[in-house]
Amino acid sequence: MTEPVIRVVGLGKSYETAAGLFPALKGVDLEVRPGEFIAIMGPSGSGKSTFMNLLGCLDTPTSGDYFLAGQNVAHMDKDALAVLRNRTLGFVFQGFNLLPRMSLQDNVALPLVYSGADKETRRAAAREMLDKVGLGKYADSLPSRISGGQQQRVAIARALVNKPHLILADEPTGNLDSHTSEEIMTLFSELNREGITVVLVTHEPDIATHARRQVRFLDGHIVSDHLTEAAPA
Repeated sequence: MTEPVIRVVGLGKSYETAAGLFPALKGVDLEVRPGEFIAIMGPSGSGKSTFMNLLGCLDTPTSGDYFLAGQNVAHMDKDALAVLRNRTLGFVFQGFNLLPRMSLQDNVALPLVYSGADKETRRAAAREMLDKVGLGKYADSLPSRISGGQQQRVAIARALVNKPHLILADEPTGNLDSHTSEEIMTLFSELNREGITVVLVTHEPDIATHARRQVRFLDGHIVSDHLTEAAPA
């Protein structure tokens, strides 16, 4: 059987609060296989966003182990985490996180700056990804000149520019209307059919139906994990 792209064992995360230690995540076990499309669901405070931040190497666990592409990253230092994150996965945020004074092409190219690619390589790769999401003709525009849905497409292009095998998306349709949300989810489905593993957080059941598997969190635990009607027979 193919090695999981993500494997977490007993993963836990606690935060210091005024009332004492708060366990946001409690001993979670989960495997994600290459090519899966998974929706992480649950109410506010269920632990799903904490879990996603740990998967994206944006935070470190308090307990347990996290294997990303076979490497145990749970106890890596920040520099090692940054290198692995940049090389292995792309992250899509709810708020787009585009730099307002940079062109769309330069925004998409940013991960390649951190990986040390030369300017010509960065520009060519960024243009290729903008073309992929249907926005190549806007390469020289600023983010303020395009719609929210188009900005999210740019954010997806940026997540793809290092050609990762894994995309993590945290509420990627949270700031979009229903029609634009469907367009973004269609794009994720297309990327998944091309072989990219997709893990997304959403609180919207209609968005989750695009995924092939739904994992539901409650009070820091996984309470259900099942295939959906979108899963191939």
